[in-house]
Amino acid sequence: MTHPHSKNLLSSVQMASFVATGAFRMDAVVPAEMNREAIDVLKAGIPGVPYGTPLSEAFVDSEFVQRLVQLPEVAGAIHSFVGPEPTVDHHAVHIRKANQGEAQNLHGDAIIDVRPDAFDVQLMYYPQEVTLEMGGTLSVPGSHLRKTNESDTGRYQNLLGQTRFTCPAGTVVFLHHGIWHGGRRNDSDIDRYMFKIRFNPTVRQVRLWNIEDLYDEQVAAELGQLFPWYENATGRLEIYNRVKLWQAITGDDTFDPDYWVTRVTNRPQRVVAQRTVNPHAKKELT
Repeated sequence: MTHPHSKNLLSSVQMASFVATGAFRMDAVVPAEMNREAIDVLKAGIPGVPYGTPLSEAFVDSEFVQRLVQLPEVAGAIHSFVGPEPTVDHHAVHIRKANQGEAQNLHGDAIIDVRPDAFDVQLMYYPQEVTLEMGGTLSVPGSHLRKTNESDTGRYQNLLGQTRFTCPAGTVVFLHHGIWHGGRRNDSDIDRYMFKIRFNPTVRQVRLWNIEDLYDEQVAAELGQLFPWYENATGRLEIYNRVKLWQAITGDDTFDPDYWVTRVTNRPQRVVAQRTVNPHAKKELT
Protein backbone atom coordinates (compact mmCIF):
# COMPACT_ATOMS: atom_id res chain seq x y z
CA MET A 1 0.00 0.00 0.00
CA THR A 2 1.37 3.41 -0.97
CA HIS A 3 1.78 5.87 1.87
CA PRO A 4 -0.38 8.99 1.30
CA HIS A 5 2.70 11.17 1.71
CA SER A 6 5.13 8.90 -0.16
CA LYS A 7 6.37 11.82 -2.26
CA ASN A 8 7.39 13.58 0.93
CA LEU A 9 9.16 10.74 2.72
CA LEU A 10 12.76 11.47 3.58
CA SER A 11 15.57 9.97 1.53
CA SER A 12 18.18 7.59 2.91
CA VAL A 13 20.80 10.35 2.75
CA GLN A 14 18.52 12.63 4.80
CA MET A 15 17.90 9.86 7.31
CA ALA A 16 21.64 9.18 7.57
CA SER A 17 22.21 12.87 8.24
CA PHE A 18 19.63 12.70 11.04
CA VAL A 19 21.28 9.60 12.52
CA ALA A 20 24.61 11.44 12.50
CA THR A 21 23.51 14.87 13.71
CA GLY A 22 20.37 14.13 15.72
CA ALA A 23 18.34 16.78 13.88
CA PHE A 24 16.47 17.41 10.65
CA ARG A 25 15.45 20.93 9.70
CA MET A 26 12.77 22.13 7.26
CA ASP A 27 12.96 25.88 6.74
CA ALA A 28 9.73 27.87 6.16
CA VAL A 29 7.71 24.69 5.55
CA VAL A 30 4.58 26.06 7.26
CA PRO A 31 2.55 28.50 5.11
CA ALA A 32 2.64 32.20 6.01
CA GLU A 33 -1.09 32.34 6.76
CA MET A 34 -0.69 29.61 9.39
CA ASN A 35 2.26 31.40 10.94
CA ARG A 36 0.23 34.59 11.24
CA GLU A 37 -2.49 32.61 13.00
CA ALA A 38 -0.11 30.68 15.24
CA ILE A 39 0.85 33.33 17.79
CA ASP A 40 -2.73 33.83 18.97
CA VAL A 41 -3.26 30.06 19.02
CA LEU A 42 -0.14 29.50 21.13
CA LYS A 43 -0.97 32.38 23.44
CA ALA A 44 -4.34 30.75 24.15
CA GLY A 45 -2.66 27.40 24.81
CA ILE A 46 -2.99 23.97 23.21
CA PRO A 47 -5.42 21.65 25.04
CA GLY A 48 -3.85 18.70 26.80
CA VAL A 49 -3.47 15.27 25.21
CA PRO A 50 -3.22 12.14 27.42
CA TYR A 51 0.07 10.28 27.16
CA GLY A 52 -0.03 7.55 24.53
CA THR A 53 -2.88 8.97 22.45
CA PRO A 54 -2.59 7.95 18.77
CA LEU A 55 -1.76 10.96 16.63
CA SER A 56 -4.93 10.56 14.55
CA GLU A 57 -6.99 10.88 17.76
CA ALA A 58 -4.91 13.59 19.40
CA PHE A 59 -5.48 17.33 19.17
CA VAL A 60 -9.21 16.92 18.50
CA ASP A 61 -9.61 20.27 20.27
CA SER A 62 -6.95 22.00 18.18
CA GLU A 63 -7.71 22.26 14.49
CA PHE A 64 -4.50 24.29 14.07
CA VAL A 65 -2.25 21.47 15.32
CA GLN A 66 -4.12 18.97 13.15
CA ARG A 67 -3.33 21.10 10.11
CA LEU A 68 0.29 21.44 11.21
CA VAL A 69 0.99 17.71 11.49
CA GLN A 70 -0.97 16.99 8.29
CA LEU A 71 1.11 19.30 6.11
CA PRO A 72 2.52 16.90 3.48
CA GLU A 73 6.18 17.63 4.23
CA VAL A 74 5.65 17.40 7.99
CA ALA A 75 3.55 14.23 7.76
CA GLY A 76 6.15 12.66 5.46
CA ALA A 77 8.93 13.38 7.95
CA ILE A 78 6.91 12.05 10.90
CA HIS A 79 6.27 8.80 9.02
CA SER A 80 9.94 8.53 8.02
CA PHE A 81 11.08 8.76 11.63
CA VAL A 82 8.42 6.96 13.68
CA GLY A 83 6.11 5.32 11.14
CA PRO A 84 2.34 5.35 10.82
CA GLU A 85 0.15 6.28 13.76
CA PRO A 86 2.74 7.22 16.38
CA THR A 87 1.49 8.19 19.80
CA VAL A 88 1.87 11.56 21.47
CA ASP A 89 4.19 11.51 24.46
CA HIS A 90 3.59 15.15 25.41
CA HIS A 91 3.42 18.60 23.90
CA ALA A 92 4.22 22.09 25.15
CA VAL A 93 4.17 25.73 24.19
CA HIS A 94 7.42 27.48 25.09
CA ILE A 95 7.38 31.26 25.37
CA ARG A 96 10.59 33.16 26.00
CA LYS A 97 9.62 36.68 26.98
CA ALA A 98 11.27 39.75 25.49
CA ASN A 99 14.48 40.78 27.28
CA GLN A 100 14.28 37.69 29.47
CA GLY A 101 17.78 37.42 30.81
CA GLU A 102 17.81 33.72 31.65
CA ALA A 103 18.86 30.73 29.58
CA GLN A 104 17.99 27.07 30.01
CA ASN A 105 20.71 24.63 31.03
CA LEU A 106 22.05 22.27 28.43
CA HIS A 107 20.09 19.04 28.82
CA GLY A 108 18.57 15.97 27.19
CA ASP A 109 14.85 15.29 27.42
CA ALA A 110 14.96 11.90 29.11
CA ILE A 111 16.56 9.81 31.80
CA ILE A 112 19.30 7.58 30.43
CA ASP A 113 17.68 5.81 27.47
CA VAL A 114 19.33 2.50 26.64
CA ARG A 115 17.26 1.62 23.57
CA PRO A 116 19.76 0.79 20.79
CA ASP A 117 17.18 0.24 18.06
CA ALA A 118 14.39 2.76 18.68
CA PHE A 119 14.06 6.49 19.29
CA ASP A 120 11.46 9.18 19.84
CA VAL A 121 11.44 12.41 17.89
CA GLN A 122 10.44 15.90 18.92
CA LEU A 123 8.83 18.25 16.45
CA MET A 124 9.69 21.89 17.14
CA TYR A 125 7.71 24.54 15.27
CA TYR A 126 8.85 28.17 15.10
CA PRO A 127 5.99 30.37 13.83
CA GLN A 128 8.05 33.56 13.64
CA GLU A 129 11.50 34.48 12.40
CA VAL A 130 14.08 33.73 15.08
CA THR A 131 17.06 36.06 15.08
CA LEU A 132 20.30 35.65 16.97
CA GLU A 133 19.22 38.44 19.32
CA MET A 134 16.06 36.44 20.14
CA GLY A 135 18.21 33.59 21.36
CA GLY A 136 16.64 30.53 19.81
CA THR A 137 17.37 26.93 20.73
CA LEU A 138 20.95 25.84 21.28
CA SER A 139 21.83 22.25 20.38
CA VAL A 140 24.97 20.16 20.05
CA PRO A 141 25.06 18.21 16.76
CA GLY A 142 26.01 14.58 17.16
CA SER A 143 25.38 14.48 20.92
CA HIS A 144 22.17 12.42 20.83
CA LEU A 145 23.75 8.97 21.13
CA ARG A 146 26.03 9.93 24.03
CA LYS A 147 23.99 8.57 26.93
CA THR A 148 23.25 11.12 29.65
CA ASN A 149 20.63 11.67 32.32
CA GLU A 150 18.61 14.83 31.73
CA SER A 151 20.72 17.72 33.12
CA ASP A 152 24.03 15.85 33.44
CA THR A 153 25.37 18.30 30.85
CA GLY A 154 23.97 21.37 32.61
CA ARG A 155 27.40 22.39 33.92
CA TYR A 156 28.67 22.97 30.38
CA GLN A 157 28.26 26.52 29.09
CA ASN A 158 29.62 26.29 25.55
CA LEU A 159 30.80 23.39 23.41
CA LEU A 160 32.72 23.60 20.15
CA GLY A 161 30.38 23.21 17.20
CA GLN A 162 27.16 23.97 19.07
CA THR A 163 24.45 25.65 17.00
CA ARG A 164 22.43 28.72 17.94
CA PHE A 165 19.17 28.16 16.13
CA THR A 166 18.04 31.02 13.91
CA CYS A 167 15.45 30.50 11.21
CA PRO A 168 12.75 32.01 9.00
CA ALA A 169 9.12 31.92 10.12
CA GLY A 170 7.38 28.59 9.67
CA THR A 171 10.41 26.41 10.26
CA VAL A 172 10.00 22.90 11.69
CA VAL A 173 12.85 20.94 13.22
CA PHE A 174 12.81 17.29 14.25
CA LEU A 175 15.18 16.31 17.06
CA HIS A 176 16.25 12.89 18.28
CA HIS A 177 15.06 12.62 21.88
CA GLY A 178 18.61 12.37 23.23
CA ILE A 179 20.17 15.48 21.71
CA TRP A 180 21.72 17.98 24.11
CA HIS A 181 19.91 21.30 23.83
CA GLY A 182 18.62 24.30 25.75
CA GLY A 183 16.63 27.47 25.14
CA ARG A 184 18.80 30.58 24.97
CA ARG A 185 17.90 33.87 26.61
CA ASN A 186 15.90 36.41 24.61
CA ASP A 187 17.67 39.76 24.36
CA SER A 188 15.21 41.20 21.83
CA ASP A 189 12.06 43.24 22.32
CA ILE A 190 9.90 40.46 20.83
CA ASP A 191 8.42 37.46 22.69
CA ARG A 192 9.68 34.23 21.15
CA TYR A 193 7.27 31.32 20.61
CA MET A 194 7.94 27.65 19.97
CA PHE A 195 5.57 24.67 19.97
CA LYS A 196 6.81 21.11 20.40
CA ILE A 197 5.36 17.62 20.23
CA ARG A 198 7.19 14.43 21.20
CA PHE A 199 6.21 11.32 19.25
CA ASN A 200 6.64 7.68 20.31
CA PRO A 201 6.80 4.99 17.60
CA THR A 202 4.30 2.11 17.63
CA VAL A 203 6.01 0.04 14.92
CA ARG A 204 9.57 -1.15 14.38
CA GLN A 205 11.47 1.76 12.88
CA VAL A 206 12.78 -0.21 9.92
CA ARG A 207 12.90 1.29 6.40
CA LEU A 208 10.05 3.73 6.99
CA TRP A 209 11.48 6.31 4.58
CA ASN A 210 12.15 6.33 0.82
CA ILE A 211 14.88 3.69 0.46
CA GLU A 212 15.59 4.13 -3.26
CA ASP A 213 19.01 5.57 -2.37
CA LEU A 214 19.68 3.16 0.49
CA TYR A 215 23.15 2.26 -0.80
CA ASP A 216 24.12 5.68 -2.08
CA GLU A 217 27.77 6.36 -1.15
CA GLN A 218 26.68 9.62 0.48
CA VAL A 219 24.96 7.59 3.23
CA ALA A 220 28.32 6.42 4.59
CA ALA A 221 29.71 9.95 4.24
CA GLU A 222 26.87 11.36 6.35
CA LEU A 223 27.30 8.70 9.02
CA GLY A 224 31.04 9.37 9.16
CA GLN A 225 30.77 13.07 10.06
CA LEU A 226 32.99 14.33 12.86
CA PHE A 227 32.04 17.23 15.11
CA PRO A 228 34.47 19.56 16.90
CA TRP A 229 33.18 19.01 20.44
CA TYR A 230 34.87 15.63 20.68
CA GLU A 231 38.34 14.44 19.87
CA ASN A 232 38.99 12.04 17.03
CA ALA A 233 39.18 8.97 19.27
CA THR A 234 35.86 9.65 20.98
CA GLY A 235 34.39 10.49 17.60
CA ARG A 236 34.95 6.89 16.62
CA LEU A 237 32.62 5.83 19.43
CA GLU A 238 29.92 8.12 18.04
CA ILE A 239 30.40 6.66 14.55
CA TYR A 240 30.07 3.19 16.08
CA ASN A 241 26.81 4.21 17.77
CA ARG A 242 25.47 5.65 14.52
CA VAL A 243 26.32 2.56 12.52
CA LYS A 244 24.60 0.35 15.09
CA LEU A 245 21.47 2.53 14.86
CA TRP A 246 21.67 2.53 11.07
CA GLN A 247 21.95 -1.26 11.03
CA ALA A 248 18.85 -1.45 13.23
CA ILE A 249 16.67 0.92 11.19
CA THR A 250 17.72 -0.56 7.83
CA GLY A 251 17.58 -4.19 8.94
CA ASP A 252 21.07 -4.66 7.48
CA ASP A 253 23.61 -5.73 10.07
CA THR A 254 26.32 -6.10 7.41
CA PHE A 255 26.58 -2.33 6.87
CA ASP A 256 29.88 -1.23 8.46
CA PRO A 257 31.99 0.98 6.16
CA ASP A 258 35.03 1.34 8.44
CA TYR A 259 34.58 -1.92 10.39
CA TRP A 260 34.27 -0.27 13.81
CA VAL A 261 31.29 -2.46 14.66
CA THR A 262 32.78 -5.58 13.10
CA ARG A 263 35.89 -5.34 15.27
CA VAL A 264 34.08 -5.18 18.60
CA THR A 265 31.31 -7.65 17.83
CA ASN A 266 33.57 -10.32 16.36
CA ARG A 267 32.67 -13.54 18.18
CA PRO A 268 33.35 -16.45 15.82
CA GLN A 269 31.25 -19.55 16.45
CA ARG A 270 33.28 -22.02 14.36
CA VAL A 271 35.06 -24.53 16.58
CA VAL A 272 38.42 -25.98 15.60
CA ALA A 273 38.36 -29.78 15.71
CA GLN A 274 40.34 -31.01 18.70
CA ARG A 275 42.29 -34.29 19.01
CA THR A 276 40.68 -36.70 21.48
CA VAL A 277 42.98 -37.57 24.40
CA ASN A 278 42.78 -41.00 26.04
CA PRO A 279 42.97 -40.37 29.79
CA HIS A 280 44.19 -43.94 30.40
CA ALA A 281 47.14 -43.77 28.01
CA LYS A 282 50.54 -44.18 29.70
CA LYS A 283 52.77 -41.17 29.64
CA GLU A 284 55.78 -41.86 27.46
CA LEU A 285 59.09 -41.95 29.25
CA THR A 286 61.72 -39.56 28.02
